[in-house]
Amino acid sequence: MENLKIWVDFGTLGILLVMSILVVGYAIERWFFFGSLNIQDYRTKNALERDASKNLTLISLIGSNAPYVGLLGTVGGIMVVFYDIGISGGALDTSKVIVGLALALKVTAAGLIVAIPATMIYGAFLRKVDLCVSEWEDEIA
Repeated sequence: MENLKIWVDFGTLGILLVMSILVVGYAIERWFFFGSLNIQDYRTKNALERDASKNLTLISLIGSNAPYVGLLGTVGGIMVVFYDIGISGGALDTSKVIVGLALALKVTAAGLIVAIPATMIYGAFLRKVDLCVSEWEDEIA
């Protein structure tokens, strides 16, 4: 069960770390894209929307799924704590149980730390897409 505890902690936190790196990377890429965007280069609204919304789906998916990854880690951590209680015959020290549960909850917090900024970044870039499309439509009219 000790191996499961290591996998729960490092595996889940590792997945969340990869997710956060992807969000930061794509956010930087989108930042530079919008910084150099020239809407006169686009002949159609659909082409502009395709280019402007590129990679936003991944940011949205990470923002909506990171809490679930954290929750999965928390459930695994709580399972390990209950297993340890069962193996000890119920004579486990209360402080060890509380520490185990607190460590399990850290993964949920990490999931939220990834999800909240990702959702905010997605919303900000989605608004930027809407503004660019609106500006393009004004240029055409």
